[in-house]
Amino acid sequence: MTLRCWPKPDILTLSDLIGKGENIHTEFKRLVHSAEKIAKPISAFANTSGGTILIGVDDDKRVVGIHSEKETLEIVHDAVQHHIEPSPVIETFIEEFKRRMVLKVIIPESPYKPHFHIKEARDPETLKPVRKKKVYLREGSHNRAATEEQIALLQSLRAPVSISFGNQEKKLFDYLKTHASITAAEYGILADITIHEATVTLVSLVRTGTMNLCTEGKSSYFTLPDSLLP
Repeated sequence: MTLRCWPKPDILTLSDLIGKGENIHTEFKRLVHSAEKIAKPISAFANTSGGTILIGVDDDKRVVGIHSEKETLEIVHDAVQHHIEPSPVIETFIEEFKRRMVLKVIIPESPYKPHFHIKEARDPETLKPVRKKKVYLREGSHNRAATEEQIALLQSLRAPVSISFGNQEKKLFDYLKTHASITAAEYGILADITIHEATVTLVSLVRTGTMNLCTEGKSSYFTLPDSLLP
């Protein structure tokens, strides 16, 4: 992890970033008081295409500034060290805007996806502390929990893609000649394999460009790309 703090010129000025508003690469935070909460957008940016968090900027683009640079930096540091696994690389810079200080947190897209967000909770039955792990992705100006299929795709990126075209794959493509989409569970039944095996095959096909992974809400499904449609 890299955690630094100094003024640094950027291609996009602070004014430019604020003017564009929140989007897939930018999030505003009026203040930060919870390491667990700020860890969510940090992990989402690292898992997607990177981004910048501006702390001291309200949702309506008003610059309110931060009260304590040291305290805010400590919370961000705690978030990266204790609420994200593995810890992503980030950089932090203090910038002045109209006599107010803004903390800019820059999160590059990570080569070590997925980064899990760690939430401390208590088991409702035993009351013992437990750690809940989720993967978040950046979609538009929001941070969304990833589906199991999206997580599997991120995990697969760490290894070379490997795929074979046998009877099970033939069943899959024959099915998609007459159906618009298929889920991992449906493919598992069709090919008489486990959901895990079905997901691994489908994700490998996504990586080769012969399948699309689509997500709606908390569910994912797979479709053929337009170039392979009958």
